[in-house]
Amino acid sequence: MNERIKNKLALLPDQPGCYLMKDKNGTIIYVGKAKVLKNRVRSYFTGSHDTKTERLVSEIEDFEYIVTESNIEALLLEINLIHKNDPKYNIMLKDDKSYPFIKITNEDYPRLLITRKVSKDRALYFGPYPDVGAANETKRLLDRLFPLRKCRVLPKEVCLYYHMGQCLAPCVFDIPKSTYTEMVAEIKRFLNGGHPVIQEEIQRKMDEAAEKMEFEKAAEYRDQIKAIETVMTRQKMTNADLVDRDVFGYAVDKGWMCVQVFFIRQGKLIERDVSIFPFYNEEEEDFLTFIGQFYQENEHFIPREVLIPDNIDKVSVEAMLSTKVLQPQRGEKKKLVKLAGKNATVALQEKFDLIVRKQERTIGAVEKLGNAMNIPAPVRIEAFDNSNIMGTDPVSAMVVFIDGRPDKKEYRKYKIKTVKGPDDYASMREVIYRRYSRVLKENLPFPDLIVIDGGKGQVDAAKEVLDNQLGLDIPIAGLAKNDKHKTSELLFGSDLNIVPLERNSQEFFLLQRIQDEVHRFAITFHRQLRSKNSFSSRLDDIEGLGPKRKKELLRQFKSLKNISAASIDELKASGLPKNVAKNVYDHLHQEETDIN
Repeated sequence: MNERIKNKLALLPDQPGCYLMKDKNGTIIYVGKAKVLKNRVRSYFTGSHDTKTERLVSEIEDFEYIVTESNIEALLLEINLIHKNDPKYNIMLKDDKSYPFIKITNEDYPRLLITRKVSKDRALYFGPYPDVGAANETKRLLDRLFPLRKCRVLPKEVCLYYHMGQCLAPCVFDIPKSTYTEMVAEIKRFLNGGHPVIQEEIQRKMDEAAEKMEFEKAAEYRDQIKAIETVMTRQKMTNADLVDRDVFGYAVDKGWMCVQVFFIRQGKLIERDVSIFPFYNEEEEDFLTFIGQFYQENEHFIPREVLIPDNIDKVSVEAMLSTKVLQPQRGEKKKLVKLAGKNATVALQEKFDLIVRKQERTIGAVEKLGNAMNIPAPVRIEAFDNSNIMGTDPVSAMVVFIDGRPDKKEYRKYKIKTVKGPDDYASMREVIYRRYSRVLKENLPFPDLIVIDGGKGQVDAAKEVLDNQLGLDIPIAGLAKNDKHKTSELLFGSDLNIVPLERNSQEFFLLQRIQDEVHRFAITFHRQLRSKNSFSSRLDDIEGLGPKRKKELLRQFKSLKNISAASIDELKASGLPKNVAKNVYDHLHQEETDIN
């Protein structure tokens, strides 16, 4: 704790408000709220904390605070400050998953649409649906039952939908607005659970049509009834009261929180949302922040009811959402809240199990590899591989694994400069010298282990450079492959002995991943270089075609094949002078004649 922080802590008030933690660059890294600012802010700099909180505190170099009139005001301000500053230690709900709604537009002649955004445009919205398939299925049914307008702009004559019986064609005919008002009312009734009544009305119309021997009309009514039964059976009810509600439950463990949200629409549990994140405040306080961000950041539809656990401040949630908030004590609603909490507990445990498995594959594998080689755990591993075809376009590549995971921003590619012909050993000497002379010169981090994709010859070549030219003592090992080109043996030590590793061990799998990755990276670079050189060589010695024009040709035609297929006029259209375009055309077609 620096002197500035000590002085500010002594001045903190006994009032509610928000605090903003800053790092050495003055960047806001965390925003929190407090019922009593003095107590809450001081708690960060006293006592013991878990690892993630210690990491946060270690970066705090300054803080600010804003006093508010109430706890609710502090909560709302906190959400706004998080949204504005995007602090790296706060929960930021980046989930861009949105659910589809059915929308009836607010127009003289309304339309029925599928949308993922609920706007304040006086339109009617129904949903959300679990996926766009369910929403489209319902819309197709409604289109058959209720002939609302389909065209975005009214045409000058009737369209296909009119002939299909799915539009009344207000573009041509004078349709009373009351007709649309009645249809909208019927759609509202249908989507709010009144489909059985509508189904009965269609059944009555079908019977009447059959009695009048209007069999085509009766068949259409019959198909409508079947469509209603099919769609509504797939979207089966789970709750009799048809109220839209969100159900929240949460669990905490080891400094992490999981929140589960059940979306219930028209009595159906259609979807759930799962969020897992570290928290630094009191669990109830951070849960409140989550709810505020959940609806603000993702523009989630706010339903008629929100159910929350009974240990949460109901008044604060009501102030944020302006909807009915319940903390059920018994019955089905209580079971739903408990079920959401139970699912949160399970999801959190699964996360910890995955973390353990991931650590076994990465950090655990690194530690075991170090034990097997009798060296400190190789936290940073740099691996090398060469690639060439009969000595042409020789390249080398380096990949870096830190804590058992690839760090791609550290990868490097090398064009071999000093070696002529296929000489893997000389290529390895060149690359090792270039890499580690630069590490020395620029004071870059040294690896804990160097891995060479190759056997004794390549490893000895690398050792020679490290020992005799650079004076570096870095453990270096080789990865030999079997006749199927698969990782077979780890070679290490002064005599390059085989290090015994179980083939199904995590440390062996780690070496496989390293060898596969460095080979992939090297061969990809080699192919890119060959392709580029092949293109350049075919266009070499063409009079009037310099490097800039070659580059422009490739940009416009994308490949040499396309350039060869182009006519002289097409080559001219790319910007080449007529004589140069003819030279390119003649050169490439002469090559084809020679080949044939």
